[in-house]
Amino acid sequence: MNLARLVGVAALLALAGCSQGVPAAAPSAPPPSPSTAAATPTAAVPAKFASGDVRISLVRQLSSGDYFEQWLAGAQAEAKALNVKLEISSGDGNNDKQALNLEQAVTAKPDAIIVDHGFAQTVQPAIKKAVAAKIPLVAFDVDPGTAEAVTLTQDDHQIAKQVLGALKADTGGSGGVVYVYVAGFAPLDRRNETWEQFKKDNPGIKQVAQIGVVNGSTASAVADQAKAALQAHPGVKAILAPYDEFAKGAALAVKELGLADKVKIYGADMSTADIGVMTEPNSPWVATSATDPANVGRVAVRAAALLVAGEQVDRALTVPPSLINQKGLRDAGISSVEQLTGAFPGLTTPDVARVPWAAS
Repeated sequence: MNLARLVGVAALLALAGCSQGVPAAAPSAPPPSPSTAAATPTAAVPAKFASGDVRISLVRQLSSGDYFEQWLAGAQAEAKALNVKLEISSGDGNNDKQALNLEQAVTAKPDAIIVDHGFAQTVQPAIKKAVAAKIPLVAFDVDPGTAEAVTLTQDDHQIAKQVLGALKADTGGSGGVVYVYVAGFAPLDRRNETWEQFKKDNPGIKQVAQIGVVNGSTASAVADQAKAALQAHPGVKAILAPYDEFAKGAALAVKELGLADKVKIYGADMSTADIGVMTEPNSPWVATSATDPANVGRVAVRAAALLVAGEQVDRALTVPPSLINQKGLRDAGISSVEQLTGAFPGLTTPDVARVPWAAS
């Protein structure tokens, strides 16, 4: 969304990958992670990292859902590889709780802070305090409101563009669409910008309903909303659900209504569980655009580590997505994100925020 929250999220199939999104066959084993792949460090390990005294506070808006779990696993793996203590808190979808967690993180004076998703208006006051306290900060998929922070994003406009290209091709450029969207989440807002322009450029495609909710049970809540929307608007051709929890809920609704042969789903973000939903028999979820969430978590920790070490870091870091379709996944027998990253090592993007003293 990771929406975060989204997710919900991650370059699943290097941007240079083909439109089918996957190779002819899945690899037998995934490649080593970016932190363990053979490479020669180009700098000595800073003393504070060597001693294990670096503390990085990770302040999350959401922690539930496959995307966020895999994102966190990547962040934890990178922190371990860099000998960093990762101090994790989650707002559990409560923006006030996340803001309080961020205030507490600033008070605890870690060496750096990572803010993972959130509403800008609730996190920016504490971010300003972090900047004033000279605590380096990385903001993932949330506007920090200051040029002093490093912003890390997926290319959300490209994510939306890729799935909308698939939707247009499959519908012939006409038909009704149910749209799933919740305003206020930076990645969803960017994806929405592309959707709004797409509708202007393709007047044959009509948005007949907008639904959406983000909470502790997003998929089931969206399923209920999607069923109501589909029953109110017979003849809908597609559901645009640009977050994987949205897409999973929409898929459940379509299958329960027996409309899988008529209504197709176009999502965003990717996890192993999502692959299972896309490839199961009679699944209406036919395409998604995503990055690898674990890789994005790794990049966030690397960027924070570089700031702690006083290294130069681009103030705007972007991880590119790739289009993945159902047919390609099935034809290649791919059942996990690890197989995808094995087929496309570029998904690990080791050159984004590369740490010179670490093997990568």
